[in-house]
Amino acid sequence: MAAMNIFYPTWCMHFQQSVRLSLKVWYNLVMKVKIKLFASLRKFGPDEQVVELPENTTIEDVVASLNMPKIALLRIVNGEHRPAKYMLQDGDELALFPPIAGG
Repeated sequence: MAAMNIFYPTWCMHFQQSVRLSLKVWYNLVMKVKIKLFASLRKFGPDEQVVELPENTTIEDVVASLNMPKIALLRIVNGEHRPAKYMLQDGDELALFPPIAGG
């Protein structure tokens, strides 16, 4: 049997190229996270702000971006205590508190 020449119409080739291009940018997604700073941490930014962050951003990344000292912080995400390595999600609310002592 003779080999068949398969060809793609021009529009099909452009479609394939645009799909390939759109797949290359999927990793640039951003998410919005509300950050609240309390007590002495307010000197590192506004009391409350909504920021756009890349996906897979951790609480530790946010703390570093705010130039906060490396101290033990109370990290609350959506009302629950979370570790520094916790990856934030779109729409999360992150509240940061300095160490609290009292009696």
